[in-house]
Amino acid sequence: MADTVPNTAPMREVQIEALVVMRVIKHSTSAFPTPATGCLLGMDMAASSGTQLQITNCFPFPAAAPDQPSTQQDTGYYQQPTDAATLAAGAPRAKSNVNYQNEMIKYLREVNVDAQSVGWYISTSMGNFVNLNFIENQFFYQKAADEKTVALVFDVSRSSAGSLSLKAYRLSPSFMASYREGKFNTENLQKSNLRYQDILVEIPIQIHNSHLLTSFLHDLPQAPPKQTALDFPSSLADLSHDPNVSSNPLAPNLDHLDLSIDPFMEKTCDLLLDSIEAHQTEQNNAQYYQRSLAREQAKITAWQAKRKQENQLRQQQKQPLLDENEWQKLFKLPQEPSKLESLLIGRQVEQYARQVDGFSAVVSGKMFGARGNLLPGEAQ
Repeated sequence: MADTVPNTAPMREVQIEALVVMRVIKHSTSAFPTPATGCLLGMDMAASSGTQLQITNCFPFPAAAPDQPSTQQDTGYYQQPTDAATLAAGAPRAKSNVNYQNEMIKYLREVNVDAQSVGWYISTSMGNFVNLNFIENQFFYQKAADEKTVALVFDVSRSSAGSLSLKAYRLSPSFMASYREGKFNTENLQKSNLRYQDILVEIPIQIHNSHLLTSFLHDLPQAPPKQTALDFPSSLADLSHDPNVSSNPLAPNLDHLDLSIDPFMEKTCDLLLDSIEAHQTEQNNAQYYQRSLAREQAKITAWQAKRKQENQLRQQQKQPLLDENEWQKLFKLPQEPSKLESLLIGRQVEQYARQVDGFSAVVSGKMFGARGNLLPGEAQ
């Protein structure tokens, strides 16, 4: 029997069953504002154009404290959790939850359900998910040689504004290589040419409905409308309370017509400013390291010059020379701080900037629509 060839094709897209999306939404909204995490099950389908990851089932993780720091985490990148949110965010890689996941997969396999782990999901608020916990969780799933896993990120706050915010991410190969080494200093970053844009790779998502569900949605019982032509609404409130629209189970989402800006834009801008301040703090730490290194190097240079003069004098007096490398025992150069946190903050700032850009573009279109009297009663 021939050996099975491992699937090395790049991941093209992620296909998620609608039932899985509803389970993720229900778990995330019930646990809000604490992050909700869970395991994703499915299979990967190889094709010539790339791998399609199909997610067909999921189950939530119980909140648990992560394990003690490992060798990878001893490098200074790990922070002991102190609150419920951090405990919940670290649940996917906790040893107790790993055992829980294995038991659940075992039971699902017994009832002939897809029992291959294809990643994990997490809920977030206002797009705030690029942190060390997220990186460690995805690295935990993605470190295998022939794995096909993703991290689903569901934004509860953004979805409550009227549009589903569900993204799939993977760690880039360059970041995976750097994280395995555990060295995020200036020299290694220059060699690998790693930037904050290269940390995560977004995978396109396709939500799939079964044919039976699609047929059911098209055959929903509905009484015929009493009038064929609806009166033009005077405002968005009148349109929302219209019984001919609200009673229809397949009515369109009217939240897209809301002209309010404050709920999402203002909070995102506040978080953006906080991230910029955190990045400035990291820059100050890097500058302090540079100043400390310069002071120590100046002391070493002065000591070496003095020792060289002493050796010249002792050579003239035909005395044994002193060790010129003794400075390594007398002086200790400061250790360069890791730049991993700066990379993560930079990626989070980019995430906030994308949200502001996308939301402002939608709001601008609404404003022009209101100005053009497309919504009677709203424009003056």
